[in-house]
Amino acid sequence: MQQQLEQESAGGRHRELVAFRAAGQDFCIDIMAVREIRGWSPATSLPHAPDFVCGVINLRGSVVPIVDLSVRLGKGPLQQSERNVIIISIIDTQVIGILVEAVFDILSVPESAIQETPDVGKEKARSLIDGIFTEGERMVRLIDLDKLLPQQEKSAA
Repeated sequence: MQQQLEQESAGGRHRELVAFRAAGQDFCIDIMAVREIRGWSPATSLPHAPDFVCGVINLRGSVVPIVDLSVRLGKGPLQQSERNVIIISIIDTQVIGILVEAVFDILSVPESAIQETPDVGKEKARSLIDGIFTEGERMVRLIDLDKLLPQQEKSAA
């Protein structure tokens, strides 16, 4: 245990991240923003909701909006199935669910390994991604949860 602590301090600060797949790609969010991970359940649709909000679910008496991350990333709706997962997260003070294909790992990543999102000429391409790192053969993108919901939806919810 002591040796592990020394390795972490020598390698710098690590971030604990929940890694998942959405739109056929690998993403992650900070584990401290995850309240729970639950199996898929159908959401009740809301009229006039943004296209990336697939509806709401009842979570122990609370109504929680569900964001289809694939749609939010501009990749089209996720083919909903019982294999999908909802990550219940907290953004500011709002509880939301993030619909993803699957959660595949909890990663401990050195801060120094997370690189800035490359400038590809479009601010929209960088708007939801806070950084990128490699994990084995995978490129994993770090989602900026504060930008998942546009300001207007945050204040309205």
